[in-house]
Amino acid sequence: MRKAFMSLLAALLLLTACTSEVERKLQQEYPGRVLLTLKNPLASARPDEVAAIPLELIRAKAADFNPRALVLLANGRELPVQLSDEDGDGSPDHLLANLDLKAGEKARLILRYAPEGIKERIYTSRAHAELSVKFGGKWVDRKYIGGAFHNVDFLRVPPEHTDHSEYIRYEGPGWESDRVGFRFYLDWRNATDIFGKKDPGLVLHQVGLEDFEAYHHMSDWGMDILKVGSALGIGTVAWWDGASANRVAVSDSIHCRVAGAGPLLGRIRTDYFGWKAGNTTGNLHSDLSITAGSRMTRHLLSLEGALDNLCTGLVKLPDTELIPPPAEGEWSWLATWGVQSLNNDLLGMAIFFRRADQITTTADDLNHVVVLRPAQGKLEYYFLAAWELEPDGITSREAFAAELAAVAARLNNPLIIE
Repeated sequence: MRKAFMSLLAALLLLTACTSEVERKLQQEYPGRVLLTLKNPLASARPDEVAAIPLELIRAKAADFNPRALVLLANGRELPVQLSDEDGDGSPDHLLANLDLKAGEKARLILRYAPEGIKERIYTSRAHAELSVKFGGKWVDRKYIGGAFHNVDFLRVPPEHTDHSEYIRYEGPGWESDRVGFRFYLDWRNATDIFGKKDPGLVLHQVGLEDFEAYHHMSDWGMDILKVGSALGIGTVAWWDGASANRVAVSDSIHCRVAGAGPLLGRIRTDYFGWKAGNTTGNLHSDLSITAGSRMTRHLLSLEGALDNLCTGLVKLPDTELIPPPAEGEWSWLATWGVQSLNNDLLGMAIFFRRADQITTTADDLNHVVVLRPAQGKLEYYFLAAWELEPDGITSREAFAAELAAVAARLNNPLIIE
C-alpha cells in the first residue's frame, strides 16, 4: 500500500514539475495568468469536448486580459483553442477549448496571456466552413458561364442565381468537422444535405471542383449521401402551415457569410430579408455551426415577424424506422435509422430540440416534422448525421440509439465553468 502511495506521489510531483517547467517557458512571453476549472457533471466521460468559456468570466478576474495573445494549459499540455463570436456583433465573446474529460472530472486549466499585441498560435484544423463562388465569367440566362471558383467570406446572393446556376461551388455554403460535412442550397430550395466522409481530414475544399455530379458518386473522401428533393433533408428550417412544411423559398434578398473557419469551429451565418411565409413577411437570421470531433450541427435562429412557429425535420425515406425519443429530460429528439443513404448504406439522422419549445411532432407527405415555438423570436436546435462508412462509423440501430442517448445526456448536463 505504501509503495503504491509513494509511486502516485512521485507521479504527481513529476507532473507538477513538468507543468511548472511549461509555465516557466511561457511566463515571459505571456505574463498574465488566470486559473479556470471545467467540471463534467456526468457519470460518463466526455472525450473530444469543445468547451465554450465566456470571456467576461476571464475579464472579471483579469481586467487587462487580451484574447489575441493567449495560451491555455491543462496538466502541462497546451490545448487547442479558438475565439468565437457567439452573439454575432463582430467581436469575440467566448474562448473555445478542446479537451478530454473523465466522468465527474473537474479539470484545472491555466490561462496565460500577454496584455498587449497579437500572438498567433497554430493548431491542427478539425472544423471548417466555406463559401465559394465563380469570378471571371458572366451570367447568361441565369447560368454563370466560365470563370473559376474562389472562396469568399461574404456573399449577397445575386438576383440571377437559382438552382443549378453553376455559380456557387456545390450550390451553397458548407461546414464540416472531422466526422461529417453539411451544406445547404443557397437558393429557393434552401434545404440541408449531408456529405458523408470516409476521410477524417477536412475535405470541403476538394468538393465540387469538377462538376455538379461528381460528388454524388463515391470518391476517396466520401460523397453526398442524402436524397433531399423537395423535402427538408436534415434540419432545414421551415414554417408549418397546419398541413405541410414550407421551406424558406421566397425572400427579397439573402446575405451569407463565413463566421468561423476553424480550427475548432466552422460557422455559417445567413440573413433572409423579406421572407414570405403564408400571409406574413419577416426577416430570418440563421447561425449554423459545427465543432471538432462532433457529428452535430447547432442551429440558432432569430425571427423578426409575426410567424407563430418554425419547424424542421428529416426527409422520409423507405427502409427506415423512427427511434423513440426519451421519456424525460430537457432535450428530446426526432430520429430515423436505416438504409437511407444514396449509396444504400446505413445512415442515422436526428434533430435535437427542447421539450419546452415543442408544439407538436407530426409529418407531411415528404417529411418527419417537429413544430417548434420560438421564445421571443429565438430558437435553438441541433441536427446529427451518422453514416456507417465514416471512420469508426455506427453500424447498428442499437449503437445509434446509444449515441442519441449520449448526446441528449451531454445537452441535458452542460459543463460547469468556474
